[in-house]
Amino acid sequence: MTEQKGVCCSSPAAICYWFAASLIAWGALSLIGICWRPLHGSSATTILFGMGIGCVANWVRNRTLHCVFTAPLFLIAAAVFLLSDVSVIHVNTILIWPFVLIGVGAAFLVEWRYTSVARHSS
Repeated sequence: MTEQKGVCCSSPAAICYWFAASLIAWGALSLIGICWRPLHGSSATTILFGMGIGCVANWVRNRTLHCVFTAPLFLIAAAVFLLSDVSVIHVNTILIWPFVLIGVGAAFLVEWRYTSVARHSS
């Protein structure tokens, strides 16, 4: 029988794991970007996809709470950037960044609040 792991807060080890997973994903996507320009290494699409993949990996391994919120946020923002880059939709991409920043901030606030409530109840 497998043991279910509960959610936890960020730790230096979890942040390092997220960074490594994001860097590997970004590198792989950048290699694709050599042949397909929308995924070039410095594009917002590639960076956000890398960060989103890092969040998914971090959630699976460490159950870091904020990754539940930031993974879909990064992946959706990356998809919007990609669709805009390939001219499928027309979006002023500068408007996407405030949503990403506010979403990341809110995710960390939820994690901080959850962990402070969990500490006080134990």
